[in-house]
Amino acid sequence: MISTPKIAGIQQIGIGIPDVQKAFNWYREHFGMDIPIFEEAAEANLMLRYTGGKPHQRHAILALNMRGGGGFEIWQYTSRTPVDTSFEVQLGDLGFFCARIKSIDVKGSFEFLKSKRVNLLTGLVKDPGGNDTFYLRDPWDNAFQVVYSDSWFGKGNTFTGGNAGCMIGVSDMEKSKKFYADILGYDTVIYDREGVFEDLQHFPSGKNRVHRVLLKHSKPRTGPFSRLLGSSEIELIKVYDRSPRKIFENRYWGDYGFIHLCFDITNQAAMKELCAAKGYPFTVDSGPVFDMGEAAGHFSYIEDPDGALIEFVETKRIPILKKLGWYLDLTKRDATKPLPDWMLKTLKFSRVK
Repeated sequence: MISTPKIAGIQQIGIGIPDVQKAFNWYREHFGMDIPIFEEAAEANLMLRYTGGKPHQRHAILALNMRGGGGFEIWQYTSRTPVDTSFEVQLGDLGFFCARIKSIDVKGSFEFLKSKRVNLLTGLVKDPGGNDTFYLRDPWDNAFQVVYSDSWFGKGNTFTGGNAGCMIGVSDMEKSKKFYADILGYDTVIYDREGVFEDLQHFPSGKNRVHRVLLKHSKPRTGPFSRLLGSSEIELIKVYDRSPRKIFENRYWGDYGFIHLCFDITNQAAMKELCAAKGYPFTVDSGPVFDMGEAAGHFSYIEDPDGALIEFVETKRIPILKKLGWYLDLTKRDATKPLPDWMLKTLKFSRVK
């Protein structure tokens, strides 16, 4: 019998960037991602399968928003120049196409970002469920969708929280639905629609007919960081009128764009067993403890049916109050229970203003 791993939520979405500090400052100012959980410059030597068989130097910052939601792992090569796509990415191309950012007030978020003169792709529009939403691009051409959420943790400096999922291009809708349900728990359909959609027409090929399915997890997330990370949704997009291309075709993990979607979990052994049984074995496994400077954990990767990278991190140590040298050792706690709110809220003292 397969044991069951626990998923606390989306820990972060990885974003390949040419300048990590500029990106951190931009995401801090516009999305409130102002809590750096760790910052490290080191060699990435365990991802050789996805980096041309060679280790490379990199600089990474994991940033969170105290309102809750997943973080951004802002990731920059320092030993090579990151490569952008050689083609215009179109709606439905395979992989992570657009990140979801949750908002306590979608209209308020729109007006705030408009005042900041960001590259807004739409005004306020409706998604297929009839909810207000809008889209934008950051200075590095990454697409973001702002969506309403009622899943919150603490106080922040903007209307937005952190990452709450993403839009993913897929080639086989049923196969991908099964993958995201069976392994990641997104087992409930919010909407399942085919057609041409007003809210997508700003994207290349956005006026073409597509099949879109929005999924959520029916079971509450559990684990030490579950209350902070909150709930999330995954939207799958399949195109009909062309053959989609892989967004990371002929490029390395860490190059421009959304490089992975990472889930905070407990029980890596159980996750490894589950993924293998479902036909998606680990392609990378760091081993029990991988040191990330101020944090430590056990990470692994699998590929979704179209090769998009899903990361699992079992957190072992994080800084709580760096100024006082307080680091939380999660190996000494019950991994099935949420950490106390007061403890996680002390992260606000690491805020970069």
